[in-house]
Amino acid sequence: MRGEVPESATLDSMLREHGLAEQVVSAVVDAARVVFDPRRLRAARPFVLERSLDGGLRHFEYEIDADSLLRVTPVAPGAEDLRADVSPIPKTLEQASVAAAIDDAAPSLFQAMSAAGESPELAIALAQVFAGEIDFNTELQPGDRFVVSFERFVREERPSSYGAITAAEFHNDGRRIRAIRFTPPGAEPGYFDEQGRSLRRFFLRSPLKFDPRITSRYSSSRFHPVLQTARAHRGVDYGAPTGAPVVSVAAGTVLSATSDNVNGRMVRIRHGSGYDSYYLHLSAFGAGIRGGARVDQGQTIGLVGSTGLATGPHLHYGLQKNGAWVDPLREHRNMPPGDPVPAAAMDEFQVARDAALTTLQDALTSPEAGPREPGMRAQKTE
Repeated sequence: MRGEVPESATLDSMLREHGLAEQVVSAVVDAARVVFDPRRLRAARPFVLERSLDGGLRHFEYEIDADSLLRVTPVAPGAEDLRADVSPIPKTLEQASVAAAIDDAAPSLFQAMSAAGESPELAIALAQVFAGEIDFNTELQPGDRFVVSFERFVREERPSSYGAITAAEFHNDGRRIRAIRFTPPGAEPGYFDEQGRSLRRFFLRSPLKFDPRITSRYSSSRFHPVLQTARAHRGVDYGAPTGAPVVSVAAGTVLSATSDNVNGRMVRIRHGSGYDSYYLHLSAFGAGIRGGARVDQGQTIGLVGSTGLATGPHLHYGLQKNGAWVDPLREHRNMPPGDPVPAAAMDEFQVARDAALTTLQDALTSPEAGPREPGMRAQKTE
């Protein structure tokens, strides 16, 4: 049988649930433990289990990630002794492109990408590329459209997986933003516009990936829904479902991860240039988030919740500059970009840029894709 790991399952409980005999379950877990930590079992990951009528094991495999597979099998047909190994999943790299539009039928990036036949993972990756330029929570407009070229790993008898986005173009509210993936000498890969300017900003546009909504903005006086009084609202409230990941808007050091009756679970992070960011009402802290921990830009630092003085699940995001509260939305818009492509690498970048833009144009004009106009349904090419 084929299936997916249930929520909160352990390797032991999952195997018992699917009819393996008790002693066989123990043997599988013991064999797997030699090459794989069973605590790393993750919900929704695919598995295959073949057993005999009397509950013996014929074959078990679990997809650890997109690249590797755990297998547990008898050392010989019908044998009680088991062996386990972790092996790479064979895959072929292909280049692919997809284009889509934001409209009434697909008002979010998730929905537009789904209409194009791609999965949420690609939508998340595209949102991360443009995270310094577009707040996908608030700034998408009907008529926005995009085209993206990316790597796809085709795996035998398994769903394909995604590699890197190599180039993308997003038309948002009348402006066109392009992203070209390039690796400057001696540096990490990054995304740059046509002129070689970095798309990375000191702050992300939002501490949530996308699809929540702003429910309350920064204000010197706002009616508090719990306290029933007017008071300053020194931050932005994002409505989002409980458990949605909250990310650090910039690299920094966690000053505190605390809990109280007003702010609920709260993380405070110190960044460069005199900035501190605050994340309130969390349902849980992210892994390893505690005072003194270093965090990267975009790292999950907690989950949306409704702890403290909150009427429902949401994130209150606050920002201080040199100890004074500032409007996060305004401050984010004014953030300068990261380092551009070095002058010595511009010739190499321009070659990569021209090839990337040609790929995007081919995706837009291929016979399979057809023309792209606002409101047209999404299509893709391989």
